[in-house]
Amino acid sequence: MAPSNTLRLYEALELRAEYDARLKTLKDCLPESRREHRPFRFDREEQSRSRPSPDFDLAEVRQQLKSLEYKRRKLNTAIQEANFQHQVAFGGESLRLSEALELRKGLNTQLGELHTQLVEAAYQRVIYKEDRDIVEDNERSYTECAAALEEARLSFRALNRAVRAAAYVVEVNFADE
Repeated sequence: MAPSNTLRLYEALELRAEYDARLKTLKDCLPESRREHRPFRFDREEQSRSRPSPDFDLAEVRQQLKSLEYKRRKLNTAIQEANFQHQVAFGGESLRLSEALELRKGLNTQLGELHTQLVEAAYQRVIYKEDRDIVEDNERSYTECAAALEEARLSFRALNRAVRAAAYVVEVNFADE
């Protein structure tokens, strides 16, 4: 069977994560990434040094790193192209997948803000002064905050489902190894 020049988006995302892990491993093996000097360490290891193992070829590792960085860059470009070409339906509109991803990121931030507002709206600030209580009203009512948070959560869920469904349909032009 001939290898395919396309991946589904979810496969491409998994491959990119794998590339990232491989890149981290290779970079951590480079001498410039190793920590020879460890402050506040007063034992026998302080005076010891390390040297490359006999079967460790630094030139080969650097070549693998260069090759993998190139592949990752090409894969990421292919993912971005697919995100710009594919459309998803959300809120009665047709959005590019890239736009939907940005919208999802914004909605996620909004969820955090609404959560904070709801928690703050759950209690009123009371100042005790001269045998009486001064109660400061909240900027937004608890009920209003709860409704806004629920609406944002439902919207995020619908958008997230549309994005995830697209990951199983969208094809990325990249040949897996």
